[in-house]
Amino acid sequence: MVECGDTAVLVTATRSGGRDGIDFLPLICDYEERLYAAGRIPGSFIRRESRPPERATLIARLIDRPMRPLFPGWMRDDLQIVATCLSLDERVPPDVLAVTGASLATLLAKIPFHGPMAAVRVGLLGDDFVLNPSYREIDRSELDLVVAGTPAGVIMVEAGANQLPEQDVIEAIDFGYEAVCELIKAQQTLLQELGIEQVIPEPLAEDTTLPAFLEKQCAKGIGEVLQQFSLSKGERDEKLDAIKAEVAQTIAALKDDDAVKVAVSSSGKALGNSYKALTKKLMREQIVKDGKRVDGRNLDEVRPISAAAGVLPKRVHGSALFQRGLTQVLSCATLGTPSDAQELDDLNPSTEKTYLHHYNFPPYSTGETKPMRSPGRREIGHGALAERALVPVLPAKDSFPYVLRVVSECLSSNGSTSMGSVCGSTLALMDAGVPLKAPVSGAAMGLIKEGEEVRILTDIQGIEDFLGDMDFKVAGTEKGITALQMDMKITGLAVKTVADAIQQARPARLHILEKMLEAIDKPREAMSPHAPRLLSFRIDPELIGTVIGPGGRTIKGITERTNTKIDIEDGGMVTIASHDGAAAEQARNLIEGLTRRVSEGEVFTGAVTRVIPIGAFVEILPGKEGMIHISQLSEARVEKVEDVVNVGDQVTVRVREIDNRGRINLTLRGVPQGEPPV
Repeated sequence: MVECGDTAVLVTATRSGGRDGIDFLPLICDYEERLYAAGRIPGSFIRRESRPPERATLIARLIDRPMRPLFPGWMRDDLQIVATCLSLDERVPPDVLAVTGASLATLLAKIPFHGPMAAVRVGLLGDDFVLNPSYREIDRSELDLVVAGTPAGVIMVEAGANQLPEQDVIEAIDFGYEAVCELIKAQQTLLQELGIEQVIPEPLAEDTTLPAFLEKQCAKGIGEVLQQFSLSKGERDEKLDAIKAEVAQTIAALKDDDAVKVAVSSSGKALGNSYKALTKKLMREQIVKDGKRVDGRNLDEVRPISAAAGVLPKRVHGSALFQRGLTQVLSCATLGTPSDAQELDDLNPSTEKTYLHHYNFPPYSTGETKPMRSPGRREIGHGALAERALVPVLPAKDSFPYVLRVVSECLSSNGSTSMGSVCGSTLALMDAGVPLKAPVSGAAMGLIKEGEEVRILTDIQGIEDFLGDMDFKVAGTEKGITALQMDMKITGLAVKTVADAIQQARPARLHILEKMLEAIDKPREAMSPHAPRLLSFRIDPELIGTVIGPGGRTIKGITERTNTKIDIEDGGMVTIASHDGAAAEQARNLIEGLTRRVSEGEVFTGAVTRVIPIGAFVEILPGKEGMIHISQLSEARVEKVEDVVNVGDQVTVRVREIDNRGRINLTLRGVPQGEPPV
């Protein structure tokens, strides 16, 4: 149980026997929310928690990302870490508590683990860094950064920032890692007090028979393929597969008792795993020694870029196609009304989202075939990263009240589709006419670490991500960083190396941004004719009930009369959506008429709308009526209302009084007719 304030998170770690044929670490990390933690009952029809909300999925990923690389590479046992938020203090977010708790639960379970590991959040208020800020402080902060680390260094970074300079973010990571070290010491102290000895993973003795054979038979051929820089990804894969098939035939021709053949026969994946390990070794050596990558680029070079905006008909409000190397992303933007905002039913204090970014990664993007299902954790995580990158540059709600949704379709993938979706989405929003504060671009950085030798790679492609040690995504504007996400495959990295990667990403981001702006350099002045037109203004919150009317009749009547869609927020912000500007203005006039405070003595000219035996009703403002009592129709006695006025007549009236029920009483007595009101 990890507690801070009134937030309490229960974290468990379970290990069970491995399964035959598994050649990977079967680790499952789950984060469970219980709404009783905040004293609430679920809002769903069944009134119980079911499918995890998006934030819970993101926290589960936040746990998984720093934990996974800390388990030994040889482990094949089923592992499951479950964090359950049992109590929520709305000042203390539970996510970093769950990450630190995952480390401690694993240590208590005596599972082999390169820990301890801990995580903290860092905010920036004014010029001061704040450790583990509250929800309110996060809302006001220029930075929301989560850093996780081990005694070996930083192992995970997740951040959103308001266009902060690189140096500020680097200092924040350093600040956070100092606190991480304190939490690591606390875990070590607790283990000593409990008398629990940490199980340090020991490398397994490996049979080098097959790796040595492959090195002798294949190393030269693989090296030659890796140095053919003009090859496409598909051509390179074909040549590597051909070498693998040839050595497989060689092994098949060996005697049955040959040690190499026995090693291959011991597992159906032995040959494939050893061949992949050799390819990885040779590729990394080529980068470290020669400074050349498999496609011939220099370490800090970005692949060729192309971009286009407005690639789909304007039925789609905004669209763009962004391509970097073989990675190609189509992003589509939709402008919605305030009622399209996503309602959130989770433990986070925020109740709605007005900017949605959804990321789709179909199997054809990698040349594979598999069933199409609902979005997985990876898709949700990549969508959230792109969303975080763009939120700081979105226009203020008061000036641009649209709800925005962007969908990024990955058409082809060979490295960093998430950053491709950031670039494509920026272009799609600009194509839709969204007045962004600044365009955002993103680049993915990689790393090769061999002993003390470290090489940072700009704009990594698939093979470099797969065989490298780091995937570090950096998004931002020309002014500064808006989002970061760093994941490691090793047990930690020095803050200085992380800083070098952040600094190296800046020229790459700016180069990509320059290419993007060749497609569209500013938001379009005209929106799609199929996008709704929104008109926003404020009214007195106390008069919201007047606009809505009994049972919603008044506002329903306005929407039917003007063929518009009207949203009213609790704070008094009214948003009118319509494809007809004149209709929106008419609805606005009606609402402003209903909410204008009328004073005794004011003079209005309006039409008679109804006649009853005791008087007549006059519309003095759009949607607002007052009554002239029969005794106020003339200085002389009036026998019948119709003797003076009829429905449709234009009359000038003075407000005689407003009674204690808010009813407006009018008079014609002493008011000159046919003259404009005072």
